[in-house]
Amino acid sequence: MEILRGVEEVASRNRIGVMVSKFGLHDSKAAMDETAGRHPQCVLSVSWLSEAERDRLAADSIPYVVFDPIDDVADGVPYVSATHFRGGQSAARHLIGLGHRRIAMISGPDHAFCLARMAGYRSALEAAGLPVDPKLIVRMQLTREDGHAAAAELLTRPDRPTAIFTANDLQALGVYQAAREAGLRIPEDLSVVGYDDVPVTAWVDPPLTTVHQPLTEMAAAATELALTLGRGEKIPQLGLEIATHLVVRESTAPPPQD
Repeated sequence: MEILRGVEEVASRNRIGVMVSKFGLHDSKAAMDETAGRHPQCVLSVSWLSEAERDRLAADSIPYVVFDPIDDVADGVPYVSATHFRGGQSAARHLIGLGHRRIAMISGPDHAFCLARMAGYRSALEAAGLPVDPKLIVRMQLTREDGHAAAAELLTRPDRPTAIFTANDLQALGVYQAAREAGLRIPEDLSVVGYDDVPVTAWVDPPLTTVHQPLTEMAAAATELALTLGRGEKIPQLGLEIATHLVVRESTAPPPQD
């Protein structure tokens, strides 16, 4: 919804209609044929645009932009993303600043943005002179269930972490569940930081500290870029990254004293 809000704001100002298609999500040739057959002024693809899809759009002279790509984009492909490395770095720095030394990360699949968030986490630990313990890094899917499973295992260890940083907010909600099942209080016994800042994070108990990914602003910028390409105008740069920032709420605190 945040992405659609950003797209519609720009489209409305430019008196452009918006069509939503499922192509790219399910590698549907029929959906791509339908989209290209409408001869849109431009295409904004969320997360992914295959080489075959790019070739099809180029053959029909339809400009495109990839929004927050999950993988490294090919040379010459316009995209809009966020500063995922800095986001991961700011989350880890916040926990280090509170005094945490055993900080686990529940990461996601080997998508570019997950790897960048994990690289930021590692960078912050290294800069603080803390060891990067591979045993404290768990790679899971970006779901609440996977966050719960990873946290449940981490929290049974005798040297359990005092803080967990997750690759998205859904995983963080799973950490909340695992912590309560283990009889741990957030943040008194365990600090938790998520990523994305979806609306529910302000409503959970306690409200979640998380990295805000400016999805609406990113979508607006991507739409402006796509429309500029659609008008045949030159653009200053093909790739654009919009800054993330940490939103500190009540799920983080100094670690418990031994």
